[in-house]
Amino acid sequence: MELLNKLTEQLGISNEQARGGTGLLFKFAKDQLSNDDYQAVAGEVPEIGELAKDAPETGGLAGVLGGLASSFGAEKLGGLASVVGGFDKLGLDQEMVGKFVSVVLSYVESRGGSQVKGLLEKVLK
Repeated sequence: MELLNKLTEQLGISNEQARGGTGLLFKFAKDQLSNDDYQAVAGEVPEIGELAKDAPETGGLAGVLGGLASSFGAEKLGGLASVVGGFDKLGLDQEMVGKFVSVVLSYVESRGGSQVKGLLEKVLK
């Protein structure tokens, strides 16, 4: 898969880490986007559903923090806390989240243009 190859080459991570981290971001995006926006992204990046299924379960402290943040109206912050928790399970530190987002957005733009990238960017940045 082209996206996973880009991540492993550019970030020096394993295929499993690339798959899991990308899955976490796409799963988060699915939860944040409207169904129409998600379908627009999925139309350009058909592997999005498969990758989202590969996301590790998030929980523990990150899940609790995410839940608390969501209860105070900080939905994006809450979700990103759970993404960080998932990255931790993959052996990736929180700085890798931003690096993943950058590579994923670049890939999505190359597939679907700036409009589709913008849909993801509004929930991932």
